Amino acid sequence: MVTAVEAGSPTDSRSVGLLTQIGRFVLVGGLSAIVDYGIYQGLLALGTWVHLAKAISFVLGTTTAYLLNRRWTFNVSGGAAPVAKFMVLYTVTFFVNVGVNALMLQVLGDFKWEHTVAWVIAQGTATVINFVMLRTVVFKQ
Repeated sequence: MVTAVEAGSPTDSRSVGLLTQIGRFVLVGGLSAIVDYGIYQGLLALGTWVHLAKAISFVLGTTTAYLLNRRWTFNVSGGAAPVAKFMVLYTVTFFVNVGVNALMLQVLGDFKWEHTVAWVIAQGTATVINFVMLRTVVFKQ
């Protein structure tokens, strides 16, 4: 007999295993990274100050990631979303992401790909923090 799990119920997010969640998180992260990086590069091409460009692209990429991870990766739907926890997490990772990006731009110096390399390092750092905190705090398993 197959039983349905009501969306948003406490067992709903547990119905998706860790490996499935990681796979989905990577896919969502890839799409969100495309949004983030595309906007970042577009804003830089328009002459936007690098740190403002990074901040704007992070917010838009993060919003994409939250909406997709909430519903698909962690199977949270209906009811009140853990918005307060999300906002705290992403405020912290915002500063980590923008800060690591700025630090890497200083460390790397001036070369053809410095913005891309700094973006990848900052994104990787924030991604690890986000997965762990989304899984254990925001969309608690």
